[in-house]
Formats: sequence, C-alpha cells, structure tokens
Amino acid sequence: MSGTAFLKGHGTQNDFVIVPDPDGELELSAATVAALCDRRAGIGADGVLRVVRSAADPVAAGMAEQAEWFMDYRNADGSIAEMCGNGVRVFARYLVHAGHAKPGELSVATRAGVKRVRIAEDAADGTPGGITVDMGRALLPGPDDLTVTVDERSWPALNVNMGNPHAVAFVADLAHAGHLYDAPATAPAGVYPQGVNVEFVVDRGERHVAMRVHERGSGETRSCGTGACAVAVAAIRRAGLDPADTGRAVSWTVDLPGGRLVIEEFPDGRIEMTGPAVIVAEGVLV
Repeated sequence: MSGTAFLKGHGTQNDFVIVPDPDGELELSAATVAALCDRRAGIGADGVLRVVRSAADPVAAGMAEQAEWFMDYRNADGSIAEMCGNGVRVFARYLVHAGHAKPGELSVATRAGVKRVRIAEDAADGTPGGITVDMGRALLPGPDDLTVTVDERSWPALNVNMGNPHAVAFVADLAHAGHLYDAPATAPAGVYPQGVNVEFVVDRGERHVAMRVHERGSGETRSCGTGACAVAVAAIRRAGLDPADTGRAVSWTVDLPGGRLVIEEFPDGRIEMTGPAVIVAEGVLV
C-alpha cells in the first residue's frame, strides 16, 4: 500500500479512510484495513471506503448499468459489511470532491444494492450541502421476544434489518448501555449469526430521540446511519405512526454523539436519511 493515495472524511463524526481505486487494482486484506483504522498506529477510522468503478469489481459488476461507482465498505476490524449509511454520504461527498460527480442526484452501488443519493449545493458561505440517501425499506424479521443485555440489565428490542442487522432497545438512560467496548448480548441465540449492530435509545421530545450504538466489528461509534434509520423505524412503530397504516410520511430527528440526522419514512416503505458529510484531509501512505 506504500504510495497509495487516501483521504479522510466523516459523516456526523462516523469517520472513514477513503481509498480511491477506480480500476480495482488494490487488494485490501483484513489486516491492512485494521492497520489503516488503528487510531494510534494508523490513520484512525471507524472503517474504510474503497472507491472502485462497479464494472471493475466482481461484487458490483451486475449493478454497473445502474451505478458507475461501488462503495466497498470494510469495518475497522477488516470485516466486510453490507452497508453503511454515513459511509454512503461520505462516499458521495468524495465523488464530488474528486470531480467524479456533481451536486444533484447519483447512484451508488453497495453490497445491499444500489442506493440513490441527492447532494445539495454548498451554501453561500461554503458550508457543504446536506446529503440525502434513499436507504431502501426496512425489514422486521422478528422474533417478538428479542432482548438486549448489558451487565445486569435487559431490555426488549426490535430486530430491524436495513440491509444490515440491528437490535433497537429503548432505555431510561443512555448511560445504562455501559462502555460498549464489547458487543451487548442478544437473545434468543442464533438470531444474528454474523453479529449485529445494537442501538440504545431515549426520548428527547416529540418525534425526537437520542441514541448510542455498538457497531459490529468497530465497537461504539460516534454515529451510525443505518442505525439511525433502524431507530427511527422502531420509534415510528412504537408511536403507532407506521406510514403504511396512516398513509402519511413521517420524519424523526435522531441525535447521535457525533451530530444529528433526520430520517423520513414514506407510505411505500422507503426510508430517506439526511445529514452532513465532509472531507477533512488527504495524503499518501508511506
């Protein structure tokens, strides 16, 4: 990887090392990704975004006609993930930064399918415009008796799949989630054979919640886009406002340690996430 160009970006402080690889020439091993994400011995990040043309990657070749660019996302431990909501926004910001796209609409290929993105124009003062991602539809596969446990406390949880798995638990105090260095336990066993992202949620006001998250393969992160979507889906159903039943779209504000996201769900089940994304640095690996 010596001599490889990289950038650093974040979306609500969920941060990523961005590795441009348009022709699919790089081999990113799990060990390499983990080294890049190491916050003491590497660049430091919650994950890596490899930017490759869809046609140049076997995983995404079938989506090449719909999306020119494929977001090859890896967790901080080097494991492969299906999707990352904040990562898609940062990925889109990079495409504009690099001249591969312009503000407006574009499509991004991911392991969870093609995601539609809208990039707003920058403000007059240069502040980057917000980015909206069509996150697709949530699945609620059950079971009804799902629980999340930290230390001696357990809570009922909702299993929400946003292209990746989430367990959402409403709690009285976010501090009850503990340090979140280790993955919280979920039951029954076998619901999440490949691990799960676990969200802890408190109410902040009308259609407004705050959350903390343990992301599989990364630990606690400052933000999780798919997690915020899963939390909004759970909160909307908890409030009895499922758009499929009411026929009306509904939006929820989700505060995370790294910032704020706005999530909107439509009667057809589509979910949109809107939030910031910025590029903060670029360089070359030595």
